[in-house]
Amino acid sequence: MINRAPDQGPHRDSDDSAEQAGFRSRVRAWHDRHATPRSGGDLWSVPLYVDTARAEEYFNRGRAWQRTLFEHGWAGLTWPEAYGGGGGEPWQARVFAEVAAGYEEAPGFVGATIAMLGPTLLRHGTEEQKRRYVPGLLSGGLAFCQLFSEPGAGSDLASLATRADRDGDEFVVNGQKVWNSQAQFCDWGFLLVRTDPGAPKHRGITFLLVDMATPGIEARPLVQMNGAAHFNEVFLTDVRIPVTNVVGEINGGWGPARTVLLNESAFIGDRKGTSVMSPLSELARRHGRLDDPMVRQRLADAWARERMQRWMGETIQNAVRRGEPPPIDPALMKLFAAESKRRSGELATAVGGLAVVADTGETARWARHELMGRYAVSIGGGTNEVMRNNLAERSLGLPREPSADRDTPWRDVPR
Repeated sequence: MINRAPDQGPHRDSDDSAEQAGFRSRVRAWHDRHATPRSGGDLWSVPLYVDTARAEEYFNRGRAWQRTLFEHGWAGLTWPEAYGGGGGEPWQARVFAEVAAGYEEAPGFVGATIAMLGPTLLRHGTEEQKRRYVPGLLSGGLAFCQLFSEPGAGSDLASLATRADRDGDEFVVNGQKVWNSQAQFCDWGFLLVRTDPGAPKHRGITFLLVDMATPGIEARPLVQMNGAAHFNEVFLTDVRIPVTNVVGEINGGWGPARTVLLNESAFIGDRKGTSVMSPLSELARRHGRLDDPMVRQRLADAWARERMQRWMGETIQNAVRRGEPPPIDPALMKLFAAESKRRSGELATAVGGLAVVADTGETARWARHELMGRYAVSIGGGTNEVMRNNLAERSLGLPREPSADRDTPWRDVPR
């Protein structure tokens, strides 16, 4: 197994310009003062907590680290300064991420919602919304959860049925959401609701921001097969939300929703800071398989796929930061990530053999987590089937799949 410097990955420090090298040195020096370098003991770390108190503690640690980044000027490096960002260049965010990957501290879940909601607010939000919510998002002071999917509207999200009826300056919301990550710990949510049942399904949706402490909201954790309760089902009963919390236009929420989903796909598909090469190689060594030509071939495949994912993620994020359309469809990246996760999980269990099932040690626990984690990537943020459809239509120009309800009023669609 090759030991690497903390921030060494697909880049090389020698590729940096003088300005980039100086910036990298400052980032590394700051992390050395405020963070803990990763060590070999971190190989088998799995962020999986069955106990609710420990899960909340892990959530809050990530949130506190985001606050630390914000206070020292490292949060939102490329975001506008007017909203708490750094106003910097795309390469600064890349270099920072490369260095940060070598240290234990990370924003965790709040980093995911920053990546999804932040660009959406910057693109679709009002000036007042940007100034009110974006600094809180960047600082970790406001932790948001996604309230999109429903029991009857998962892959076909536009079929959602949660109703929002306008009453003066408020919407009264009733419905149910599901698969809502960390909703039990979050302060706010970004929510899709049906505001015009007489319009076709994509054109009667509104995007709302909602305070999770609002009366009528109940988050119920869902226990998964690994014993953790990362997801929730959220019930909304006569929940009153100010009209000023609409992001974009009333009945025009599909646009902001698509921005969230594109950024979610890119985030899920980006393997930055989550390399599996060291644990896979060490697992093969411990089981005497490191010289097995078939195992070595599969390790080489994992190494190559990991670097391709990182390159695609960097390319997409740089374009987003410049305000340009992604040159690589995020659906392609997410599909690639799902296949890579499947392969790494199968390699881990093939190398570990029966020990993965029978052993209770840290290596077996990691291998099982890697195997089961394939579903979080292949289902979360849009199933592989949905991603293939999106890729075919958006990037390949293929005709849409036949749909009998695309132009039918939502209320007339059989359910």
